[in-house]
Amino acid sequence: MADLSARSVIASTLLGTVPPRLPGRLLVAFAGEFGIQSGTTRTALSRMVDRGELRHLEGGRYELDGELLARHLRQEAGLHPVVHPWDGKWELHVVPPGARSSTDRAALRRAAGHLGLWERRDGVWMRPANLAPDRLPNARAIVAAQTESYVASPTENPASVLASLYDLAGWSGRAADLIAELEETGTERTTPDRLADGFVLAASALRHLVTDPLLPPELEPEGWPARHLRTAYDSYLGDYQAGLRAFFRRHTMSDASVPRVEGHGPTMTP
Repeated sequence: MADLSARSVIASTLLGTVPPRLPGRLLVAFAGEFGIQSGTTRTALSRMVDRGELRHLEGGRYELDGELLARHLRQEAGLHPVVHPWDGKWELHVVPPGARSSTDRAALRRAAGHLGLWERRDGVWMRPANLAPDRLPNARAIVAAQTESYVASPTENPASVLASLYDLAGWSGRAADLIAELEETGTERTTPDRLADGFVLAASALRHLVTDPLLPPELEPEGWPARHLRTAYDSYLGDYQAGLRAFFRRHTMSDASVPRVEGHGPTMTP
């Protein structure tokens, strides 16, 4: 099992909770399943409040705030995407000539990634126009401020354009590995005594799911595993939540929502 920090466990647990708030005592108890001392977790909670990542609510509850809250909203949008029928058109966003700061460049790259846009070449971002145009308005505003936007109809074969933009084989291969792990060994990790292992597996699956390129059916390679991965994850999550409820019941939790978990490495990225 990965060596996780207290901040990683706190952030990942709250990122997967709807709404994203839980009592501090339960965050402390759950972090203990990863071998993290209660004092360490409480210190991490205080520091996250000071950094604007959490809000401390009455009753000893903690709620996501700032960029972590924005990340939670992006995650929910990725898990429940609004996909439209595709008419063969592409979104095209082109950075106009002129100097830009490194901060602006980095902000555009992040926002474009959140919107599922891929870079054709430096300053040219595109994807099939099959997603809701009003999704993630903050990211959309950044892209709109730094680019000129068009609707395009490439003369090149659409599958060839897509292959030049996105590593389809890489995403598919990782999805297949996760499906096998979820279906073959997942139930072993959903009992209350193995929740830490189950947390890591669920986090890996969810992290991959929210990077789903959300292809139009017309552009999906044969055997594209996105729907299979969602089904396997949902099935596993039901079992994991049952184990998590049992764990929380032991810690006097009766009225809070049961967390999903969000992808992470040994520590959460800011």
